[in-house]
Amino acid sequence: MKLISCENLSFSYENTGVIKNLSFVVNSGDYLCIVGENGSGKSTLMKGLLGLKAPAEGKIIRSSELKANEIGYLPQQTPAQKDFPASVFEVVLSGRLNSRGFFPFYSRNDKKIALENINRLGIEKLIHKSYRELSGGQQQRVLLARALCASKKILLLDEPVTGLDPIVTEEMYRLIDELNKKENITMIMVSHDINASVKYATHILHLKFDNSFYGTTEEYIKSPMGKSFFAERSVEN
Repeated sequence: MKLISCENLSFSYENTGVIKNLSFVVNSGDYLCIVGENGSGKSTLMKGLLGLKAPAEGKIIRSSELKANEIGYLPQQTPAQKDFPASVFEVVLSGRLNSRGFFPFYSRNDKKIALENINRLGIEKLIHKSYRELSGGQQQRVLLARALCASKKILLLDEPVTGLDPIVTEEMYRLIDELNKKENITMIMVSHDINASVKYATHILHLKFDNSFYGTTEEYIKSPMGKSFFAERSVEN
C-alpha cells in the first residue's frame, strides 16, 4: 500500500533552491534511507514530509489511512534536549501529545501505549530514571519509544546514531531493522552512513538538487551515482 507519494517536489532554503523536480513513493513496509552531501536538502525534505514546510512546487500526497499526526519522528538532539529534566516515562508518554487534540490530559490508553513501547524497547528498568542521566544509546531508545507512541505505521528518523559508539550504533541499527521487518513499520531514515544504508534499506533516495536518485538498494549500488558516492566515502575514510 502506498503511504506517501511525492510528485515533482522543489524546496528552497534561505531563498536558495536545494531540491528540484523530486518524485518518489514510500510504500507500507519500505525502509528508505535518504543520503547525500551536506546541504543537499535532507533535513528540508524531512520537514516537508512532516508537514512543517511546504514545497515551493509539487505536492506530497499521504494515504487516506495516514494522518499528518500519525508519523512518528526521532529528531537529531541538541545539547539542551539531551539535558532535559524529565523521567523516561514522561518523555515516552509525550509521544502521545499529537493524538490528544483539544484534550489537555493523557488518557489511561495513552499511558498503556507508553508502557507497551517502553517494554517493547527493553528500557523498563529505566522508567523512573531522569532522561538527562542516561547514556547516549539509552536516550536514543527512549526517543525511539516516544516516536512509536505517535505511530504504528511509519517512523521518520533523522541521523539516529549520531554520536553513538560503534557497538551501540550497531544495536540501534538492528533494533530499527527488527521493527521494520518483524512489525512491518515503515522507516524513512536520513543517514550519512552509506554502508549501513545499503545493508539495511530496501530503497535509497540520494538527493542531488535536480539529479536525485530513487530506487531499490540493488539498483543504487549498480548506479553511477551510487558507485561514485561509495568511492568518495572510501577516500574520506
